Amino acid sequence: MIFFILAFVALMIYSYRKDIKNHERYYKNAGKKVLIYGSLIIAIFVAIRFLAGN
Repeated sequence: MIFFILAFVALMIYSYRKDIKNHERYYKNAGKKVLIYGSLIIAIFVAIRFLAGN
């Protein structure tokens, strides 16, 4: 099992490094979008919980 985990992590790192130029091109500013939409979802959830009284 340890060998599988190490091999899996190594292949994931290799794959990510191989495709890093594509990530920069296709996923530009993706982190900002995730942060904005994630914050929005959390704010809506908190507002619903607050308004529901629980």
